[in-house]
Amino acid sequence: MSGGGRPRRRYAVVGTGSRSRMYLAALSTTYRDRAQLVALCDTNSVRLGYAARRWRDLADVSEPDPRTCGPDDFAEVLAVQGVEEVIVTTIDRAHHHYVVAALEAGCDVICEKPLTIDAAKCLAILDAERRSGRRLRVTFNYRYSPRNAALTQLLRDGAVGVPISVHFEWLLDTVHGADYFRRWHRDKLNSGGLMVHKASHHFDLVNWWLGAVPATVFGLGDLRFYGRANAESRGVRRFYQRGTGLVGGEDPFALDLSTDADLAAMYLDAEAEDGYLRDQSVFSDGISIEDDMAVLVRYDTGATMSYHLTAYAPREGYRVAVNGSEGRLELDVEESSYVSGGGAGPGRGRERTSLVLLRHWEKPTVVPVEGSDAHGHGGGDERLLDDLFGEPSDDPLGRSAGSLEGAWAMVTGVAANRSFASGLPVTTASLLPGLARPGRK
Repeated sequence: MSGGGRPRRRYAVVGTGSRSRMYLAALSTTYRDRAQLVALCDTNSVRLGYAARRWRDLADVSEPDPRTCGPDDFAEVLAVQGVEEVIVTTIDRAHHHYVVAALEAGCDVICEKPLTIDAAKCLAILDAERRSGRRLRVTFNYRYSPRNAALTQLLRDGAVGVPISVHFEWLLDTVHGADYFRRWHRDKLNSGGLMVHKASHHFDLVNWWLGAVPATVFGLGDLRFYGRANAESRGVRRFYQRGTGLVGGEDPFALDLSTDADLAAMYLDAEAEDGYLRDQSVFSDGISIEDDMAVLVRYDTGATMSYHLTAYAPREGYRVAVNGSEGRLELDVEESSYVSGGGAGPGRGRERTSLVLLRHWEKPTVVPVEGSDAHGHGGGDERLLDDLFGEPSDDPLGRSAGSLEGAWAMVTGVAANRSFASGLPVTTASLLPGLARPGRK
């Protein structure tokens, strides 16, 4: 029971890698009076055991341990443990499997972005949600960052009139960006590539900012910096074997799992069970995702977007410009660089936000944004968790995202991947025909 005598909501977490840590910490500390973790599931028993121990270190000593299980026992454990809501933080290609299973078991679901990685899996999720009548939420934490919310509010207030075009540039540096080329994300079959795994964040923001959905997508993308062929063409010879055995001197792209206790426990110690290597060389073979991507989108409102994602930049952050019938908004952000679940990069601690309103024939106005330079997706993580697990509150900007928002963000990236392969524009209706437009809250 909670401190107020109210039964706590019962949660299960499936997928106990680095992304699960945020939820495990929230359930065992800040929201323990409202939430109870009753089950943990993972394909790897070593990683699963570490997650259970980590939770025990955080939780109240009187709290019963959550039940642990593998995929084969997932549905049974949901029923036996009386799970009310499942948090899915697995590898992206498995999202649909656990989301559908949880919905069909009568549970609500919180799913990490992206919702899934292709149209068929998305349709299966939407169908399961419709049949079950349960609630599905997708964790687009960048919606909760004060700077992104401030941009939304200005657009809703008509600060630049009718939005006509957006230019959006996202930079991943050679700490954070490189990390996608070490781990499972490097295989597009696992992640949908950065267009789905990473850019679904960004595409969702534009959908939200404009109150629009994508209609036509054209893109060009390639692997130009990482990978063996690119390294050799630049004369790079500092390949490493694993993260712990450097070859040819110190390599700034090497990741030594043994130097970080969490990474070692979650991945290095778990390798013998399933063979997954968390620290592959960014200059090795086997990379099927792009590191430089340019995308054009036309929305159902007639607005357009030019978007570029660079995964090898010297700094971390993003720039957004929204051009409207009465002026322009410019958002410039420098973020901290990090390695997911592990150590920080050299940019750790640098957070900077600049939001400027430029109206026709008026002097530029600097818009103050408080609380936007905090770590965790620009202060978004903390606010997202409070929305998920805290007391219900008003959400006038409609930050909370459901299955439709997740589908519209994902389909932009899927369409971009199709366009990369064909060289032709792709309509979103050809991928998800009849998909409803999310209603603005």
